[in-house]
Order: sequence, then C-alpha cells, then structure tokens
Amino acid sequence: MAEPPKWSAPDAVSRRLLGFLDEHFKSHGDLHKAPSLAAQLSRECADRERGLRLLEEKLSRASSAWLARSNEVRAILRRVGHLAEGSFPRRSRGADVGEGDVELGQLPLLAKEIGRIETVRLYAETTLQLEALVGDLEDAAFAVVSQTPKTNTSLSLRRASNLNDIMWKQEKLLLAIKIMKDIEHVLVRVSKSRPRWANLVKAVDSRVEKTLAILRPQALNDHRALLAALGWPPPLLTSDIEGDRSSEMLNPLFLMHGEKKEMYSQNFLALCALQHLQAQREARHYMDFTKQSCYRDDLWAIDELVHPVSLKMEYHFSKWSDQPKFVFALVYKVTKDFMDGVDSVLQPLIDQARLVGLSAKEAWVTAMVKILLAYLERRVFPVLVSTYHNSDENLEVSSSWLDLLDLIITFDKRMQVLSSSGIKLTGPFLELEGFSRSLSILSVFNEHSDWLQIWAEIELKIANDNLEPELEDERSWLCRIGKQSEFGYKEEVDIFLLSTREDYKAPPIADSVIKVALAMIERGQTLPSKRMRSQFARSSATIFLNNFFVILLQRCRDLELMTAAIQDEALLRVACTVNASRYCESVIREWDEEVTFLEMTGDGNNNQQHPRLFFADEIGYLIKLETDCLEEIMSVLLLEFDAQCWDYIRNIDQWEKELSEPKVPVMDEYNLGISPGFVQALDMLRDHIEKLKLYLNSKDFLDLWRSIAEGLDYFVFSSIPWSDVKFSRSGVYQFKADMRALFHVFRPLCVRPEAFFPLISNSLKLLTITPKDVDYFLRVLVTDERRKKEWLLQQELHHLTINQAESILRNRKFGE
Repeated sequence: MAEPPKWSAPDAVSRRLLGFLDEHFKSHGDLHKAPSLAAQLSRECADRERGLRLLEEKLSRASSAWLARSNEVRAILRRVGHLAEGSFPRRSRGADVGEGDVELGQLPLLAKEIGRIETVRLYAETTLQLEALVGDLEDAAFAVVSQTPKTNTSLSLRRASNLNDIMWKQEKLLLAIKIMKDIEHVLVRVSKSRPRWANLVKAVDSRVEKTLAILRPQALNDHRALLAALGWPPPLLTSDIEGDRSSEMLNPLFLMHGEKKEMYSQNFLALCALQHLQAQREARHYMDFTKQSCYRDDLWAIDELVHPVSLKMEYHFSKWSDQPKFVFALVYKVTKDFMDGVDSVLQPLIDQARLVGLSAKEAWVTAMVKILLAYLERRVFPVLVSTYHNSDENLEVSSSWLDLLDLIITFDKRMQVLSSSGIKLTGPFLELEGFSRSLSILSVFNEHSDWLQIWAEIELKIANDNLEPELEDERSWLCRIGKQSEFGYKEEVDIFLLSTREDYKAPPIADSVIKVALAMIERGQTLPSKRMRSQFARSSATIFLNNFFVILLQRCRDLELMTAAIQDEALLRVACTVNASRYCESVIREWDEEVTFLEMTGDGNNNQQHPRLFFADEIGYLIKLETDCLEEIMSVLLLEFDAQCWDYIRNIDQWEKELSEPKVPVMDEYNLGISPGFVQALDMLRDHIEKLKLYLNSKDFLDLWRSIAEGLDYFVFSSIPWSDVKFSRSGVYQFKADMRALFHVFRPLCVRPEAFFPLISNSLKLLTITPKDVDYFLRVLVTDERRKKEWLLQQELHHLTINQAESILRNRKFGE
C-alpha cells in the first residue's frame, strides 16, 4: 500500500487506514487473507523502493555531470574576472603568450561558450523539473486507477457505508490536475522562450497525453458512478396529478445534502479543471497563448448528466417515429423540468471553477439539443431524403419536410428562450452567430449540404405552385392607374420619392413575388451560419426571382410585334411590366443594404473594400430589361413619328418659296399655322407622351421623354437635306413655327423644352442671323477653320460642326 503523503493530517491518515482495513476485513472470516495481503503490500513496497533507487542513481549521474561542467565554467569565469581587473600583464609586440594569459580576441568565444553552458544548465534543470513533475503525475494517475473496485462500481457505491474511498480518489485526481497545471506552466514558458527545445516539449506532451488517456476516462466513469449512486437520471415522465412540482422534487440535484453534495461538488470541479487544462493544452498546440479556455465540446460534467437521460429518451423516440411533434415535446419538457436544478446547483460550481462566460443553462440546453440533433440526423432525415428521391409524387414528402422544419424552427426558438431566461441580451448580442449555432437543430445541414438543397428545392417548388394561378390571371398584371392629373411639369418633388408599389405603379403580381421571396429568405435566416443562409437563399429565393424576371422579359418582348402604330393596350401592358421591374429592383437594392445580406455577401469574399452585392446579378438583369424595354418604346414611337412625317419631310422644298403676299413683318411669324403634314405627327406624339406619363412610374418616364426628345432632335435635323434646300425668309418662318409646335408638346414637362433639342435650336439660330454675319462667315473666314470655330462658340452654337454650319448658311436665301 502506498504511504500516505507527508502533508496529510493524522486524522486523515487514520481515516484512510481504517477505511482500508474495513474494506479488506469485514468479518472474522476475512482474517485468513492477512498473509496474502501482507505479501502483496511487501511486493508493492519493494517495487517502490526499487523505483526510488533508480531515480536516485539517475539524479546522482546528472548531478556529477553538472558539477563537472560547473568546475570548468568556474575556472573560465575566474580568468575572465582577472582579465577585467587588469591582473593579466600587457604583452609586448612579438612576446609569447603565457599559459594563464587570455587574448582579448578570445572574449567573444568565451561569451559564446558561457552562453552555451548556461543553456545546457537551464536545459538540464528544466528536464529534471519536468521529469519529477511527470513522475509525480504518473504516480497520482496510477493511484486513481489502482483504487477502482473490481466489482460493479455503481452497486458498490450504493452499498458502501461511507464514501472515504471516493473522497481519497478525488484528492488524488485534484493532485494530478495540480501537477499537470505545473507542467503546462513550464511548457508554455519553454515554448515561448526556447522554441528550439521542441523535442523536449514533444517528449513531455507524449507522456502527459498517455496519462490523460487513462485519467480522463477514469474520471468520467467515476462521475457516472457517482451520478448513479445519487439516483440520476430521474423519471422523465410524471403523471399530471402530481403537478409541476413533482419534477422538482424528483430531481436528485435538489436532494443532495451534506457529504454527498460536497462529494459531487468536488467531483464536478475536478472535471471542470481537467477540461480547462486540456483546453489550455490545445491552445498551446495552436500557439494561441492568449486563449484562456475553449469548450468546443461543451462541459463534460453536464454532458455526463445528459447521457443517461438520452438513453431513456431513445426508448420513447422509437415509439413516436411517425409523430415527431411528441419527440420535440418530450425533449423540451425534460429540458425545462430540470432547468432550475441545473441552474441553482451547477451555476455556483461553474462560477467557483472560474469558467468565465459559461452558463449552466446554455450548456444544459445545448447538450439536450444535441440529443435530438443526433436522433434526427441518424433516424429521421435519412428516411425523408430517401423517400424524396424515390417518390414520383413529392407532395406528401414535401409536406413532411416542411412540417418537420416548422417543428425544428419553433423548437429552436423555444430552447433559445430557455437558455437565455434570466439573461438580458441587448445590442449586438441578440444576433451573435455563435450563440444561435450552439442551440440550433438546423446545424444538421452544416454537414449535409445536400439536405439543405432539398429543403430549398421544396420551398421553391411550393412557391412556384402557389404563384402560378396569379401569373396566369391577367388582372394581376394591370397597373392601378389613378385619375389623370393635369399634364404639366409644376408638380411636387415628392413624385420622385418612390417607396411603395403604388408609387411605382407596379402591378399586384410584383408585390406577391417580393413577399414570397422575402418569406423564403426569412425562413432561411433561422439557419445558424452565414454560409448556409447564403446557400439556401441562392437555391430558393434567388432562383424564384430570376424565374419571374424571365417572365417579365417575355412580356416586354411583345412590343417588338408593333410596326405601324402603338396600341394603347399594348403600351399599358409594357409600361406595367417596366414598373414591376423597377419596383423589384428598388426592393432588392434595399435588401442588399441590410446587414443580413451584407454578411452573406462577405462570407468568403476577400475584397472587403468593394464587396459584391448579394443580388448584383439580379439587379444588373433588371436594369438591362428596363433599358431595353424603354429603348424599344422610344424606337417604335420614333418610327411611327417618321411614318406620319413622311409627306412633311418629302415636301420640304416648300421652304424655298417666298410668300406671294407682301413681306410678312418679323413679328407675324408667330401667327403662322403649323404645316398640315406635321399636325398628325404632333398629335400622335402628344397623345403617346400623355399615356406614358399616366402609365409609367415617374423615374422611368423622366428618362424616357428626354430620350424621345433627343431622338426627335436628331431625326428632324438629319432628315433635312441642308445642302439641297434653299431656305427663304418665309421658309425659315414656317420651319420655326413647326419647331415651336414640336417644343410645345414637351413644354408641360419642363420650362425650356428647346434645351433638349440642341441641333434644331442651333439650326434655327443660324437661319435667323443677318446677311452681314453670313457673309463674314462664308467669305472672310473662308479658310480659317480656327476662327470659324471661335465664331460658332461666340454665337453659342455648341452642337453644330463647321461643315454643318456652312451647309446651312450657304442655303440661306435673302431677298427674292
């Protein structure tokens, strides 16, 4: 038998000795075992003595080697000291060096040698220190393991009249933990200051790991035996007659008192200390010395509480395979029933162990969630996946998937409420990803991305099926056009501050699509990691939106069938499609600015200075769709304007004729009527612009009418053969009257519509300059291109080239 430690009190020694004797001599009939027991104790003592002698010999050899080195170092240091004091005489040039003399050039070598010897000394001292500590650790671990009873541990604990043996083992376990802390402290110091001693650290780590491989299972087994002796686990289901208080009364954690409670507390603290020490060792292996502790596998002591509970619950799970709601209800009930006991009994112990930031409630809830997570991953999801792939009619399977996911999402929320009960979370702690991940059943998709893909496919299919009737109903595509307001530009600025679907004049189908997509995204937000949320959104909501955008494109292409005239019904249909596209774009842009989508976009994105938007491709698609559709409207309108102006452009030679009546005064040019061939085109233009203003949203209409004005400006200017037409004074007046009528169509939209017709405006200005200026430009500046350019700029003619200006002026007629 091992000798009691010297630091033990006499009463503790006698108590252990009495316990030893009571265990082996329970009755008079056991006295015949005394000789064999004495022989066993003698053998153990002899083994210990041999081990002690071996250690003494090893220490003696190490001390002798160290003393030999010390004498050499002492002699060198003495000579260095004499040299520093000037005891060595200076040598004359060419003199021989004496036996005790030291050259100054040898000082760096001496310093290097001294440093090497000092390193060897420190290495030897560290090795001896670690050897002693590891030996003590192995002895303590052997003592813990050797005292394990050979019979059933739980049964023996229940029958024992006292708990001295268990308390003695706990003392040995705590001693082993203390020794490991000392070893870890030395290894951390060595790893930081002496990285070249890696082989020493590896050798010590190897021996400590072997000891831990024996010590940890034994500590967990002893803890399980202790829990069994205390009556854990309690009954999971109680009758309704007993009431809510019954679970609390049956909780063994509440029933512990006196010595049992003290023993459990010490065992709990020992497990916490052992886990904390292992976490520190892992942090050192990753060279993260600032990491105090990490509990990636939760708290061992609480996991041991949950393990026997899970074995009991598995029996009930097997009976409810077709009714998963009972499985979720049972796990929630058990978690809630024993929550108070876990919190009131274990949280003070966790605080005593100085496990900062660790909550007994969270650890308990997390461990219970893992039970259900393992069951679903092993028994439920594989069946659903197999049925989904093998079934032709997936309606029932899809319903089972969604019902299960609804149960999971509801269960996760209820368990998070339990874990955070009594803890007020504010600010960023409400959205901590680590907090939700540790409590979420949905983390099952982290290792099974194909299951997550099935969920997304089911959500997408159901969304498409629900939206299909609305897509086929033409009433869902109609814009709600209000009463036509006065066709004028004097409107409130708020007309361009669009926010709602009504502001964008979008059809109801756009709002329905946005709501369905948002619902899918919000369901995916319950997933515990950004990667999974991003995958789910891209596999469900993004595909759903893209399918709808393709439908928008097909509806816009109907405008390509128009050739001669634009029908009001077709124009309304295309305008509503553009409005729907613009509304969807605005909503998606708002989504991209939210933190949720910024986080999903940043996941795996190395370019954080210019992060890519989550819906960047979708926004680009919508912008191109809107642009193409508006350009198509503009092109068709210009083509119709061209068709109706054909006679007007073909008969422009009328501008060469002078009026037969007396010359019209300059002011009478405003009394001229519009050319007959130009009236119908202007009426068509005004009518379509009014319709577009009524149908389109304000932003797109603003861009469209400006583009139409720009197109008309180029069309009219390029349709006039300036080199062939001779403009008389009457022709100039008529041309001005016609262009004023064209400007007047756009006057309700802006104050100076002529600013949007720069080519026509510049042409009119050239046609009305004096003959003297014409002569100066054509005759005086005939070859000076630079001065011609300056003259055009002085006349504020910025949009005409020199050749265009010359062509117009050469065809200006003055007089008869």
